Amino acid sequence: MTPTTTAAGRPQRSRLNRLIRELWFQVVLGAVLGIAIGILAPGLGKELKPLNDWFIDLIKMIVVPIVFCVVTTGIASMDNLRKAGRIGVKAIGYFLVLSLLSMLIGLVVANIFQPGSGLHVDPSSLNADDVPETANEHATFTGFVSSLIPTSLLGAITGDAILAALMVSIVFGVALNMAGEDGAPLTRGIKALSDVVFRIVGWVMWLAPLGTFGALATVVSTYGAESLKQLGYLIILFTATCIVYVLVVLGAIMRACRLSLFGLMRFLKAELLVALSTCSSEAVLPQLVRKLETLGIGRPVVGIVIPSGFSCNLDGSAVYLTMASLFLAQAMGIDLSWQQQLIMVGVMMLTSKGTAGIAGGAFIVLASTVTAVGHVPLAALSLIVGIDRILNEGRVFINVLGNAVATIVIGKWEKDLDIDKARSILQSRTPETTAPADTEAGNKTGTDATTKVGADT
Repeated sequence: MTPTTTAAGRPQRSRLNRLIRELWFQVVLGAVLGIAIGILAPGLGKELKPLNDWFIDLIKMIVVPIVFCVVTTGIASMDNLRKAGRIGVKAIGYFLVLSLLSMLIGLVVANIFQPGSGLHVDPSSLNADDVPETANEHATFTGFVSSLIPTSLLGAITGDAILAALMVSIVFGVALNMAGEDGAPLTRGIKALSDVVFRIVGWVMWLAPLGTFGALATVVSTYGAESLKQLGYLIILFTATCIVYVLVVLGAIMRACRLSLFGLMRFLKAELLVALSTCSSEAVLPQLVRKLETLGIGRPVVGIVIPSGFSCNLDGSAVYLTMASLFLAQAMGIDLSWQQQLIMVGVMMLTSKGTAGIAGGAFIVLASTVTAVGHVPLAALSLIVGIDRILNEGRVFINVLGNAVATIVIGKWEKDLDIDKARSILQSRTPETTAPADTEAGNKTGTDATTKVGADT
């Protein structure tokens, strides 16, 4: 009987050990422990904030080199530069349509369910001091254009501005492509640098559970149950809208591509969990690039769509902007005409681009819109400051998943997607993905990574 018991126990221990080694499970475990610390020891929870800050800083350290290597080598290796232009134009067109659709959805939901009606807030009772100073950093269209232009060529590569790095990477890649054989040694050097950078990404991603632990311990200890009770109707309504958006809008797009949305979410579960816990899209950008290449999407498409999408295709933020803006107007007892609402959407379409790298970017855009349209006082933002961190969960989730879907769409549109490989991976319960420990092996293939079955990052 003993050998049988031992034999039966081995597969269970093996599955448990494999589960413990998977990054997504470690992230979940870190989240659970963080919430527990935040509730049971709030004093300690507040002290754990540096864990999340350090993890985000490490990711930001590597984001711009990733963008430069992937975009530059992708364009430099193209046989036809027109393809880069086509990808860019298609991506921008897709981003504009989805952003407008997202804002209109938020507008319709807020008009139908009226989350702010009945509050009857007195403007004189609002305290503008509760509004963070970052809200005064108004996003403008001219500011967006200015952010595209770096102060120096090398400064864009060594800085932390994604848009400037993207601009320089595109120009550099085009120049290398046109240089032909003369630029080939430099192209090979950048590809080698890409291998090194992705190896570093693999190391950093293993710290994600610590970042998750620190982030949730801090949030729960700082806001606690009061944040969940305060303005709960808006939280529930926004969360429900995000769920419907994912299932209906992104689900329809994935069905049109004949791929599984739930398979994609399962494939990206580690990245989505990290984004949710840290409330940072940038935290998963490097690994998302590698995972989408593994899915069978060409490097030129991934290299152009993902960096630009994380700056311009923030669908979750778009839903939030219109819902939050109408909520504030309703709470103040201000009735906006449909003409005023459409003007508000137009302003948001301009000011919402390029804020991905700004802490609380959506909140800054909301402040910019409130100031530009003038329909509610800026101090009204103090009504939602306390729950903005909670609302950011839905924003970030849709932003990350939406950009992954956008990359699939553009890849299929450009016929630069291995649809059979993608379908096989997304239909598998244990898809082949890029494990951090094995990233360097995948980089040697140029575009794809061959990894252990069952690993998810």
